[in-house]
Amino acid sequence: MELKVGSEAEISTWEEVTLVYNAALRQMNTRIEILIDEFRQVHRYNPIEHTKGRVKTAESIVKKLKRHGYDATIPNMIKYVNDIAGFRIICSFTPDIYTIAEMIANQSDLKVIAVKDYIKYPKDTGYRSYHMVIAIPVYLSDRIIDTRLELQIRTVAMDFWASLEHKIRYKFEGNAPGHISRDLLECSHMVSALDERMKELNEEIQKLMNSEEEGEKAWKTV
Repeated sequence: MELKVGSEAEISTWEEVTLVYNAALRQMNTRIEILIDEFRQVHRYNPIEHTKGRVKTAESIVKKLKRHGYDATIPNMIKYVNDIAGFRIICSFTPDIYTIAEMIANQSDLKVIAVKDYIKYPKDTGYRSYHMVIAIPVYLSDRIIDTRLELQIRTVAMDFWASLEHKIRYKFEGNAPGHISRDLLECSHMVSALDERMKELNEEIQKLMNSEEEGEKAWKTV
């Protein structure tokens, strides 16, 4: 039986929402695990520290729809909410973020719908991360559904900052005291400086290691 190509618009119940978007997360997780295995075995280096995926709760999706003036219906969830399924990739260093993003974009059966680079262009709050909205194929018994999934790719330091900012934003419902917002912004600058310094340190370490390897090879040929 040939599978027909379906669309997210065919999803009509919350049960189908959880089925399809959880399947999209599993698909993404498998792809990242394969990349990690390749990096470890071929390149002897793994730029990915860890990953995390989640499907938004119905309550969270409804709040987001209402915040943007939409009725809380399944069709509106599918049409207007890009991050029903979210997958976060935590990298060691900033250049790793762009390496991983490019590898994902080059997978031929994925479609990149949107990209937002909050690293080169941080939000006013100081938020830094690399976002991609992709469509990933989910294979069901009778059809294939290209399912949107939001990827967030960031460093450990960026993720630590974003986690605290998220807690504060929900604690104060988006109206944190001015001095807290200013301190968060200052911390964001510190995180950026830390990431840059750690990148430079890692590059220096790699140069030293490469020099030692070249010296050992030269010694063996004598």
